[in-house]
Amino acid sequence: MNKLRAAITGVQGYVPAYILTNKELESIVDTSDEWITSRTGIKERRILKGEGKGTSDMAVEAVNGLLLKTNILPQEVDMLICATVTPDMQFPATANIISEKAGIKNAFSFDMNAACSSFLFALITATKFVESGQYKKVIVVGADKMSSIIDYTDRATCVIFGDAAGAVMLEPTIENEGIIDHRFYTDGSGYIYLHQKAGGSVKPASHETIDAREHFIYQEGQPVYKFAVTHMADVSVEIMKRNNLSSDDIDWLVPHQANLRIIDAVARRIRMKKEKVMINIQRYGNTTNGTIPMCLYEWESQLKKDDNIVLSAFGGGFTWGAIYLKWAYNGKK
Repeated sequence: MNKLRAAITGVQGYVPAYILTNKELESIVDTSDEWITSRTGIKERRILKGEGKGTSDMAVEAVNGLLLKTNILPQEVDMLICATVTPDMQFPATANIISEKAGIKNAFSFDMNAACSSFLFALITATKFVESGQYKKVIVVGADKMSSIIDYTDRATCVIFGDAAGAVMLEPTIENEGIIDHRFYTDGSGYIYLHQKAGGSVKPASHETIDAREHFIYQEGQPVYKFAVTHMADVSVEIMKRNNLSSDDIDWLVPHQANLRIIDAVARRIRMKKEKVMINIQRYGNTTNGTIPMCLYEWESQLKKDDNIVLSAFGGGFTWGAIYLKWAYNGKK
């Protein structure tokens, strides 16, 4: 009997309507379109507007669209994982709120946080549940309202991030397709370069932490850039070698959309032609856990059954990893 695998059988994305352009940022902070574009490749990003709107509001749009596209009823879903660093609240899990909003009543759900690597970590976690044979329909949604933790007086970070959500459906298959291999890593010493200083149990919210603007993203760009380039490339090469794949064998590289220079550097190191690299950072910025599913969603119509795909990500922590999968269906419009 062939090995039971988890295959992606549908993908859906969602971005808010409001577009924050580089031109508008010029009026907010000391920056310019040329400065932003040359350093990040970003021209615009989407921002979720509206009182009381959070990550779950974007995620449920992606989940509802996914259910409609795959012709699966909410009550058929066995499990839902939400990959996010911007939960609606500390608890309950944003996945619980998404499930309630989407009418998913027969599933258990939880959140996963490994910074920008969360979506990949969640995807493999969900894969193992499907491979167990007990779970038939599992949703993994990556969603972040990054604008909620951005300091718009800090030009080093406010130009980078945007808001978005993307979701995939995982179902079992015995065909030679689906998620085949992965390699994940963590180096906890890297947390000092990329983190949120206050709001956790070590430094709970107070007047002092708010006045010191410690509830926003803190990043030291150069160490993060160097580490990301090296380790995203290395783990992508490792997953290819483990599966006897050359760059010619890979149909698509789907990198986390952190910075265009990082993406280009990773593609060069693994000798991947640019036309085989999914890139949409110029329109959405870094949406953290929305980046990889949003790429799959936007390129879905071009994907073909049995395409070899490598997903690669890097995040605060430091966390990084890569997944090798064979696409399970011909693309849908």
